[in-house]
Amino acid sequence: MKYKKVVKGSFVDRPNRFIAHVKIDDEIQTVHVKNTGRCRELLLPDAEVYLEVADNREGRKAMVLFGAINNPAQKTAYDLIAVYKENFGLINIDSQAPNKVAKEWLETQNYDVVKPEYKYGNSRIDFYMKKGMQEYLMEVKGCTLERQGIGYFPDAPTERGVKHLRELIGAKKAGYECAVAFVIQMESVTEVRANEETHPEFKDALEEARAAGVKVLFLMCKVEKDSLRVVEQRE
Repeated sequence: MKYKKVVKGSFVDRPNRFIAHVKIDDEIQTVHVKNTGRCRELLLPDAEVYLEVADNREGRKAMVLFGAINNPAQKTAYDLIAVYKENFGLINIDSQAPNKVAKEWLETQNYDVVKPEYKYGNSRIDFYMKKGMQEYLMEVKGCTLERQGIGYFPDAPTERGVKHLRELIGAKKAGYECAVAFVIQMESVTEVRANEETHPEFKDALEEARAAGVKVLFLMCKVEKDSLRVVEQRE
């Protein structure tokens, strides 16, 4: 996937999970953070960040002035999409990107059908695929947390993530081939582990899923300031 127009900035602070203040061309701008996770180890004062210029930037500014938009995420002229981590490299933190790049990758894997947002049980699983008579389900998780060269997920508790793993376990028993795919939104990381200290229940659910035959995939990516794409898959 590729972003339309990207600019560089310097991170200032993050008043809440939806917005941040970033210095762009010596002017402090309020920007939309496209990730509601904590990202505490990334969004540090003066960190180098990259932002996509939002569609209809001038129109948004005008609507803000006249109070026509009330949602903070819609008020901003920029979306924060990536941050440079010192002594490591560029990390894409756009929480919408993993599903987009996973879809692009799935479409190269010779499935007969690739359908996003598939309703199964009491959940919407990210992808349904079909090849011949075999049906598949795949849930996608984006990984932005790195420690000593290892990726960890989640960076904040995710009851939704646990629920989806339980659904995949049930689907596997019902005859689907199932997988959870971790899209690694940074380079030089080849595996993702459950972040037990943040959410022990997710670790337990992931282990149960593996034991039940749910595949755990690691989708390694090429990360650039204006793009993200899967370059390799490992299990």
